[in-house]
Amino acid sequence: MPQDFLQYIPHRPPFLFVDKVIEETTDTIKSEKFIDSNESFFQGHYPDRPIMPGVLIFESIFQTGAIMMGKRIANEGRIPVLTRVNNIKLKHAVNPNDTLEIEVILKELISSAAYMTGKASVNGKVAVTLDFTAMLVEDVK
Repeated sequence: MPQDFLQYIPHRPPFLFVDKVIEETTDTIKSEKFIDSNESFFQGHYPDRPIMPGVLIFESIFQTGAIMMGKRIANEGRIPVLTRVNNIKLKHAVNPNDTLEIEVILKELISSAAYMTGKASVNGKVAVTLDFTAMLVEDVK
């Protein structure tokens, strides 16, 4: 799939943590992100044993959820904003040159609020699981 998902989220490099959307259903979306060994955060996040910061793995999940929201809810003039994160479990490190496999499931949609659960894995091993909520809010410029 081409990068047509960029029309649904405001994120751009260097703070874009989705390379491509690989699968979509009504309530599920799967994406991927290659974790390049030259990412700037590896310089300071355990320089002798670089690992991807957990919050950036979370961000890849959040951005994947935001893409799904943008496709499901008419978001003209609105942007997705994270409002809640629960039940975070960090289970496995993400290393340079890994490919992050991200899956987000929409549990409930109430007006412009989406209640979701997310998972990020590497080679079939779960790295992170979490629950989160996001809303579409007016894009004030």
